[in-house]
Amino acid sequence: MASASACHKLWYLHLCADAGIVVTAYVDEAEGTMNGDRFERIVLRPRVSVTAGDRELALSLHHKAHQECYIANSLNFPVDCEPSIE
Repeated sequence: MASASACHKLWYLHLCADAGIVVTAYVDEAEGTMNGDRFERIVLRPRVSVTAGDRELALSLHHKAHQECYIANSLNFPVDCEPSIE
């Protein structure tokens, strides 16, 4: 779960930097659902604060980061992302 969260964060920060969006805070309250010793689902819930740049673009870049995340794409269960911009 921590690896998926970190991968998403790094992709997101990279995409924001390229887009001129200044991120001043990033907190992810990720949750996972398990069945025994196996994950069934992970939900990433990144909360981001931005001080410069388009807020709507900042929100939409989470989708792109999720598409690029190697960890999320390599898992055999769903990884969902429910971002918010503060």
